[in-house]
Amino acid sequence: MTDHVDRVLAQWAAQRPDLDVSPMAVLGRLGRANRLTGTAMARTFADHGLDRASFDVLATLRRNDPPHRLTPAELMRSAMVTSGAITQRLDRLQSRGLITREPSPTDGRVVHVQLTAEGKALIDRALPDHVATEERLLAGLTPQQRTDLADILRTLLTSLGDTVF
Repeated sequence: MTDHVDRVLAQWAAQRPDLDVSPMAVLGRLGRANRLTGTAMARTFADHGLDRASFDVLATLRRNDPPHRLTPAELMRSAMVTSGAITQRLDRLQSRGLITREPSPTDGRVVHVQLTAEGKALIDRALPDHVATEERLLAGLTPQQRTDLADILRTLLTSLGDTVF
């Protein structure tokens, strides 16, 4: 079985046999897999009136203990985005009534972002569809292959400095 990346590697081998392009075998496939899976997941998010960024914020709040509340800084670390990006996401979600932002009663410099009942209901509807999409995307792998791939990717990510926040 061959894929697009195999073709690219063969072309480079013919044109530049002096160059070891083996990293392209991994990173090229990661990039292509990201694009292909991202497109499928985007359709699922759109079915619920969401995009990936909005889903990420709602899901991050939802997976935290009740009252499903975090600070923007905590959300930023979880989503690995800039403060400007998180502010835009929060503005959109607040305008839709999916989150609230309230000053901390104990520290006026801190704002708490919390799911509204509508936001919680939306993420609770979207999450099973998201997981089902992920399941379909991974259907070509055996359970052992999924475990092995997850372990390998964890090793890669930690070697790149991706750690628990």
